[in-house]
Amino acid sequence: MTETFLSDQFRQHRKRLHGIAYRMLGTASDADDAVQETWLRLDSSDVASIDNLAGWLTTVTARICLNMLRSRAARREESLDAHIPDPILQRATASDPEGEAVLADSVGLALLLVLDTLTPAERLAFVLHDVFAVPFDELAALLDRTPDATRQLASRARRRVRVATVPDSDRGRQREVVEAFFAAARGGDIGPLLAVLDPEAVMRVDGGPTLPSGVTRGANVIARRAMMFARPDAVLVPVLATGSPAVVVVVGGEVRSIMSFTVMQGRITAIDALNDPDRIRHVDLSELA
Repeated sequence: MTETFLSDQFRQHRKRLHGIAYRMLGTASDADDAVQETWLRLDSSDVASIDNLAGWLTTVTARICLNMLRSRAARREESLDAHIPDPILQRATASDPEGEAVLADSVGLALLLVLDTLTPAERLAFVLHDVFAVPFDELAALLDRTPDATRQLASRARRRVRVATVPDSDRGRQREVVEAFFAAARGGDIGPLLAVLDPEAVMRVDGGPTLPSGVTRGANVIARRAMMFARPDAVLVPVLATGSPAVVVVVGGEVRSIMSFTVMQGRITAIDALNDPDRIRHVDLSELA
């Protein structure tokens, strides 16, 4: 088998592998690394001995992601509360946000945040079985557990996912609520802000290693903070972030934040602001405006 033929075969599976890795790892850059490592292992393997290339690639990618998650958990000391997964950005008018394999399911960023709270084994069992339909027998071998134990892992993960906030299905209505939020913030009136915020709303800010990070809970506190950060010189570019309504905040031509919103029953239940300069500097506004 020539290398060109092998690379063509790998390219056919690349989107699916990236979709698995993105859901497993929560960052596009880590997903890229995992897929690249999968290719390197394939390129150095005895391909003639591989009966099911798709299954082999899925297994290898999953093992790589599992090792990366375990390593990340071992070295991570900071709280995960303020960690925000890398959003996949699209134009706000995109008609099919589910079209790319790297996008999360309809729960969008909310699902990725819940997945971040799972153990590596739970995350792998849920992602591969519930999202990519990998049988429990195959997962059991991958996790070195019995099929019943693997089924229990997926079940626990599924329960955690189900209690997560499920956003409204009307994306146009979601966008109206987000626009009302920013209009109220710029107007400086706390009443309209409280009208669009769920009383138990949560706001996560991920500033990376150089900027402030933290979690704010409760509509009253978030509303007061919103009036403080509603800069009149900020340009808000509406986008979809992993299927959720969001804005890219631009000041002086520089991207300062990606703010994603979860809207349920007409109110904002979560705001996730990714402010880490290293993770947002790649945003190409010409592709989104």
